[in-house]
Amino acid sequence: MKNEKLTGDEYDALELIRRGARTDRVNACVGRNVKRLSGLKLVQYAKNGSVSLSAKGEEVLFLRRCVEALRALEQDPSSKPDDDVVQFLSRKSHIAAREDGGYELTDRGRESLADISAQQPRH
Repeated sequence: MKNEKLTGDEYDALELIRRGARTDRVNACVGRNVKRLSGLKLVQYAKNGSVSLSAKGEEVLFLRRCVEALRALEQDPSSKPDDDVVQFLSRKSHIAAREDGGYELTDRGRESLADISAQQPRH
């Protein structure tokens, strides 16, 4: 999965499919990207032609939410990530609860975010 760089448009298509776009003809964003996403095994077609996220696609979206949460916490420690993201990042020791509420990045979290930022430039 390391060489599977996705564009913002492809992430948007995955999110639209997650939210309920059932076919690749629902909107132009999904239609443009579904063939590549299917090739990367991020979405799957059913026999009736409907499209849905694969387990790998759900994982990619979740990891993107985790990276966005790390970036948000780096900018503003009072930002509130989703509960599942907090649980995952806490378990991986990337964030820690602050005494006055909210979360802060640990050294490990800052290192991970630096590595991610070095690998993929922000658009």
